[in-house]
Amino acid sequence: MKVANTHYRSIWHDADADEVRIIDQRWLPHEFRVVSLRSRADFVTAIRDMWVRGAPLIGATAAYAIAREMERDPSDANLSSAREDLHATRPTAINLRWALDRMRAELLPLPEAERAAAAFRKAAEICDDDVETNRMIGVHGLTLIRDIAARKPVGQPVRVLTHCNAGWLATVDWGTATSPIYHAHEAGIPVHVFVDETRPRNQGALLTAWEMAGHGIPHDLIVDNAGGHLMQRGEVDLCIVGTDRTTATGDVCNKIGTYLKALAAADNGVPFYVALPSSTIDWTVSDGLAEIPIEERAGREVTHVQGKLPDGTTGEVQISPDATGARNPAFDVTPARLVSGLVTERGVCEASAAGLAGLFPERGAA
Repeated sequence: MKVANTHYRSIWHDADADEVRIIDQRWLPHEFRVVSLRSRADFVTAIRDMWVRGAPLIGATAAYAIAREMERDPSDANLSSAREDLHATRPTAINLRWALDRMRAELLPLPEAERAAAAFRKAAEICDDDVETNRMIGVHGLTLIRDIAARKPVGQPVRVLTHCNAGWLATVDWGTATSPIYHAHEAGIPVHVFVDETRPRNQGALLTAWEMAGHGIPHDLIVDNAGGHLMQRGEVDLCIVGTDRTTATGDVCNKIGTYLKALAAADNGVPFYVALPSSTIDWTVSDGLAEIPIEERAGREVTHVQGKLPDGTTGEVQISPDATGARNPAFDVTPARLVSGLVTERGVCEASAAGLAGLFPERGAA
């Protein structure tokens, strides 16, 4: 995607400078900053403190972290140590483990002298694969938007509600939930996006809205609690969200508040789809509520908000009494029964073991 007419990915390796660079998302939408990650501590901090966020991008960042570590010390011991440190940063997003496992499988059979170069090649491959995967999610998801558009009066937009940021900033490019929206916009299908603010990190307000504005897609920012009201009034045609982990039976773990949107959609007959790369499917888990660990983040994310201050700088303000504590579960689980379908790089399927096995028979057979 483009920022001020310049194409960016959310992470890339500048081979000439030998630097791994990211868009530091903490400062958006008010400041656009690119930073380089050099040490293991840099990568760990970037993932843990959400300089980067979104399951696919977390995985890509971890892959480049391993590559940088192999450049410094290609031993088995360092590979294992780096993997453990990186895996501990974000326990819910399955792409993190997926990417680390791919890197380990690629590197362990190789002589130490070959590992650094191989690691950078593999990290680049993971990134390129992610871009193509998300492009195909958009191609398949476009059919959902096109079908709705065909039933509406000519010129009326398809109104899509999103939650959190599952855009190109959450992946290497294109995004998951936003990819069908971008494809529809480029196909000339009018769309209007209702962007959930997504407290407490406000990824919708800070990131999805910034993406929509940059791409010229009509949109409105709404508070999280407004989605059900809009559905009741018939103002939402389709919900599309992303996911950080999906079970083999179709349960979906996504940013906190997703479950409430799914409940409202079910009560009002609004289709509720989840867009995901297959790397986000945890084939070892069948019960999302019982088996997926839910990350609890610092209460300060709830008691404080970041934004543009009156002097134009970006800063943080407290919104709660000094003596008030906070709980901050970062994700919730939406049962498969509330999901209209899963949009993957191979197509759209029912949110069920049978549906997933139909698209991924090699996993279903296992």
